[in-house]
Amino acid sequence: MPDAAALDKLDRAILRALQGNGRETYDVVGGQVGLSPSAVLRRVKRMEEAGIIDRYVALVRPESVGLGLTAYINVRLEKHTEHHKRTPMDAFRTSVQSWPEVVECDALTGEMDFLLRVVVEDMAHYSRFVMDTLLKHPSVQDCKTSFVLDRVKATTAMPV
Repeated sequence: MPDAAALDKLDRAILRALQGNGRETYDVVGGQVGLSPSAVLRRVKRMEEAGIIDRYVALVRPESVGLGLTAYINVRLEKHTEHHKRTPMDAFRTSVQSWPEVVECDALTGEMDFLLRVVVEDMAHYSRFVMDTLLKHPSVQDCKTSFVLDRVKATTAMPV
């Protein structure tokens, strides 16, 4: 894992600029941070190689592609199973990778084991996902859902 202390003020400014617009030219970024385009390119390449910049993506508004319902699902797993050689947690982690409705999955401390962010078309799609996929998974013991009423803040930018 790269050391955050290795990032200087210019690296952080470049990261902020690219998080705002990942397709911005190095000329424009250089003008914003006070470096030449070639110096920006060298720094960006170094941060890519170090794994600080993970990847470049297009961010899609869910509603614009017919995905109008977002839910957060807390999932509790069975703690022991004799049917699998893998632990329930390993089996769940593997399965969740293939569920397209799940756009984020985080392991948690506390009473529940995972938090899923699920994006679906509507309540019928949500119901099919929960009943036919999530609750049929052998590791899942319980789940609790909260639905998003209004997206107050949504960002992918890290506070660098």
